[in-house]
Amino acid sequence: MKRTANAVWNGSLKEGEGKLTTQSKVLDKAQYCFNSRFGEGKSTNPDELLAAAHAGCFAMALSLILGKEGYTADALDVSSVVTMDADKLELTGSHLTLKAKIPNINQDKFMECANAAKDNCPVSKALSLKITMDAQLQ
Repeated sequence: MKRTANAVWNGSLKEGEGKLTTQSKVLDKAQYCFNSRFGEGKSTNPDELLAAAHAGCFAMALSLILGKEGYTADALDVSSVVTMDADKLELTGSHLTLKAKIPNINQDKFMECANAAKDNCPVSKALSLKITMDAQLQ
């Protein structure tokens, strides 16, 4: 299985802009730029796309793990905050925050499943940065 995306960049780093297109066309020439990455621009950037990928992958992995244990979540609300050291141009971490509604699961089993998903979702495995998590069963 392969998934593709395309990036086109025009101009200098600070004044230029780019467009991202994904295989599914969910992103179709979506704009990204320096200011959206290092400031508060109104377009996307690689770091928030990585955060979205990590949150989505983790949620799917947790759903899979829960299913294997006999549970079905009513809701898994996941966010990811990807941190960059701008001076080193290095991504340093991804922090996952999970709020979960899962009927009939106890706290220990919930944390076991959440930690397994954090450690084993394909995006977590692909990242060489520190991954942390706060998980709350509601």
